Amino acid sequence: MGSETQASSITVDLQPEQFARLQSIADRLGVSVESLARSSLEDLLVGPDDTFERAAEYVLKKNDELYRRLA
Repeated sequence: MGSETQASSITVDLQPEQFARLQSIADRLGVSVESLARSSLEDLLVGPDDTFERAAEYVLKKNDELYRRLA
């Protein structure tokens, strides 16, 4: 029997300005808000104790070419 992992979900309350900024970044990159948030959190969780902003910038730069191809 293989081990299966089950995804968990969370709800994050953002101020309207925060959500608008996140949506704007996601739109610019051609990805969903959920995908952008998930990628940023994944990198934050595997990386050292960096700030969220540094982790988000890293993800955006790392995946920039992929986002352009998907657009």
